[in-house]
Amino acid sequence: MAPADQKLEMLKSLPLFADLDHKHLERLGQLTDEVDLPAQRVLWSQGDPGTEAFVVVTGNLLVERNGRVLANLGRGSIVGEMSIYAEGPRMATVTLTEPSALLVISHGNFHVLMDEFPEVRLKVLDVLAQRIRLLDPDGSH
Repeated sequence: MAPADQKLEMLKSLPLFADLDHKHLERLGQLTDEVDLPAQRVLWSQGDPGTEAFVVVTGNLLVERNGRVLANLGRGSIVGEMSIYAEGPRMATVTLTEPSALLVISHGNFHVLMDEFPEVRLKVLDVLAQRIRLLDPDGSH
């Protein structure tokens, strides 16, 4: 897996964490696990409880909802990020299409970070609000 500096660079490259300062990013890195998984491994199925997010370091993920392909994601992509903020049912099935190295951020560990640094919670809420606005550009926000 990637050295610590590369791990932090990967996390910093994600819009969800781009505004975190080095101290917060370093702590997030400490709370993030690393796994290597084989091709054809299902990370989760639609409707499963969501308890973590995955960041693709190497490899590829296929995202499907109701049997329809939504995305094919590679290096630098994140899936399941809503689950680290608020647990709930998965909205799609995610399958590895090739052997993959992933960073794993659990709901519990992410809340440890937000409890230690309340300003992180505000930064993440801001990013999530921006994403919700993009989902409904005609809404009365």
